[in-house]
This record gives sequence, structure tokens and C-alpha cells, in this order.
Amino acid sequence: MEKPKISSLLDRLRKNNPLICNITNMVVTNFTANGLLALGASPVMSNSPEEAAEMAKISGALVLNMGTLHPRQVETMIIAGRSANLHNIPVIFDPVGAGATAYRTETAKKILSEVCVSVIRGNAAEIANISGEHWEIKGVDAVSSNRNIAGLAKSAANKLHTIVALTGKEDFVSNGEITYANYNGHPILTCVTGTGCLLTSVLGAFSAVEPDFMLASLGALTTYGIAAENAAKKEAVMGPGSFQTAFLDELHNISPAEIEKYSSVGLADEERTENL
Repeated sequence: MEKPKISSLLDRLRKNNPLICNITNMVVTNFTANGLLALGASPVMSNSPEEAAEMAKISGALVLNMGTLHPRQVETMIIAGRSANLHNIPVIFDPVGAGATAYRTETAKKILSEVCVSVIRGNAAEIANISGEHWEIKGVDAVSSNRNIAGLAKSAANKLHTIVALTGKEDFVSNGEITYANYNGHPILTCVTGTGCLLTSVLGAFSAVEPDFMLASLGALTTYGIAAENAAKKEAVMGPGSFQTAFLDELHNISPAEIEKYSSVGLADEERTENL
């Protein structure tokens, strides 16, 4: 995968300013909208089934996030997802907390059975539980395991017939045949609520301008990870609160040249993915 090709996606995103429709959770709405704006996309937040089909139709990508789940939202997601499928709009799905409760797991599987999803973004436990494997989860966080994470991403992509972006200490993107690893990022991201949810929407923004969803996912992950690395280095960053502000600034300021220079992407090394 050539770094220049990945880095060029950011310019395309900012030039096109794609409209990203987010059916997301109440905890992250503001942070997600601000993060997309900082990056160069145009966010819209929608939770009404009455407008779901129309909003999905006019968007560059549709993001479905089940972080704060309720039946009316599920209805909205399925209506919007079907409309997006009908109009060839990419759908990015974040099965937040799948495996934590039977309702979440069943809802994730229901959405996947009724909507054709372009990319699924989740942690190891979420990806495992929606693909028929057991993985312990604490709330919405995956519990550490010595299982092969790259192998899980590949297996899930094959079972679910979509691109899987499995994120954690290291990120893996797989189409079921080829699996790439992304090593950019910073641990402080885990100390700020909504960074995973915003990442899913950033995947949507990149997918809106790049029809190769594997490439779009890698572009999103590297851009996001480098922005986090840059923010964490700022002298003013003293902890999660100041990091959040600096991170939004870095999403706005990051350049294609930085992505080309600092991106750390390669074919997944199975030995390296053990014991995460």
C-alpha cells in the first residue's frame, strides 16, 4: 500500500467536504460533529425515522452507531441503511457494546441482516461477538486476550462479507483476503469518551470520497492516529481534557505531507499481533 496514495485522500476529502449522516449516540454527538468539521467534512446528526431515508439519500456516507441503543433508533438505522443501499451510499457500522448484552448483540446482527454494510469498525470483542465468536467485554471495552487479533479481523471480514476495521492498541483492516496493520495512534485516546465513535465517522468521511473502502479505512486510521500523536506531544496537553482540545486542532491542521511522512502501515504480521 503506497503512502502517497493514502495521504492524497485527505486533500480529496477537504475539497469535496462530504455530508456525513450520523445516526449515533447521545454521549458523542457534539464531539463527533466537531471532529468531522475540524477534519473538513460536513456532519449532520439525525435520529428521526421520518427523515431517515431522505437524509441517507443525499449524504456522502451513512454512519450507524448503536452506543445508546433504543428501539426507535434501530428503526431509524434500518430505514436509513436501506435507503443508502438503494442509492449506493456507503454505510459504516459501529456495533458499540455488542456482546455486553443479548439485546446489543441481537440488534447488531439484525442490522447486518437487513442493511448491506461497507465497513464495520469495532474493538476485538465487538467484532468477535457479531461474527459468531465469544470474546469477553466489559461495558463497551474489550477485555485483554492473547488471541490473534489480525486473524480475527480476517475471519470476521470473511464471515460478514465486508471490510472490517478492528481497532485497539494496533489497528487491523481486512477484506477477508488481505489484512493490513496500522501502528499510528496514542494510548491517551482511550481516556476520552467518544474517540472510537468519532473514528467511525471519520471512516465514513474517507469512504465518501474513496470507493475502495479498504484504502479509505487505512487513510482514516492513519490520519486519525497521526493527529493523536501530534496532539499528545503538545506542551499544553496535561491530560484527557486538554488532549481533546488539542486533538480537534490537529484534525484540522494535519497535512497530507505529515501523513506521507509518519504513516506506519503494512501487511499484518501475525507474530506481532499476539498477546495484545
